[in-house]
Amino acid sequence: MNQRNYQKEMETIIERNKEDGRVPTLLLHSCCAPCSSYVLEYLSQYFYITVFYYNPNIYPDEEYQKRVIEQQEFIRKFPMKHPVKFIEGDFEKDLFYEKTKGKEQIKEGGERCFLCYELRLEKTAKLAKELSFDYFTTTLSISPLKNAEKLNEIGERLGKTYNIPYLVSDFKKKNGYKRSVEISKEYEMYRQYYCGCVYSKKQRDEEIAAKEENN
Repeated sequence: MNQRNYQKEMETIIERNKEDGRVPTLLLHSCCAPCSSYVLEYLSQYFYITVFYYNPNIYPDEEYQKRVIEQQEFIRKFPMKHPVKFIEGDFEKDLFYEKTKGKEQIKEGGERCFLCYELRLEKTAKLAKELSFDYFTTTLSISPLKNAEKLNEIGERLGKTYNIPYLVSDFKKKNGYKRSVEISKEYEMYRQYYCGCVYSKKQRDEEIAAKEENN
């Protein structure tokens, strides 16, 4: 079975809308400003975007606040073809721990992360349906550490459940991740060293300590 090319599929959707003279609305779940940078640069040419910052996984609370502020500042500063709006979701950290209970020891990139993807994408799909957006999607696929196939599988399933189209994506393609790093440096953005949750922070801290010990 051939692996799907999500980037090409997204380009086909964009071209179809352009041919129809449409600029659709898109609810874009964002995990952080650096990851959103290239995605907004790219998609704001073709969509009216509202960034939805919903990340109950972030640890600690101060880190959450830093990321919210950085996201808002980036939207304010970055020049985009179509204006971008911002919605902050509830910081439901207890819900994250409830959803991932029993998966605490699983390494980053495994089943615990998939449950976290679903938690955030379901909230995005519900809001997109409630506010009558044309599409919803997430910035998460820009990270080399994130499973784009799983993200799109979850997104498309939730899209069917809530009857709202999921914009398939793999934003790391076409040097998307590299471009996000360039924009982050250009705008002197706060760029965190771990994904966001307490488990990813612990794993990353242990990896850094082991590396320093071996040097």
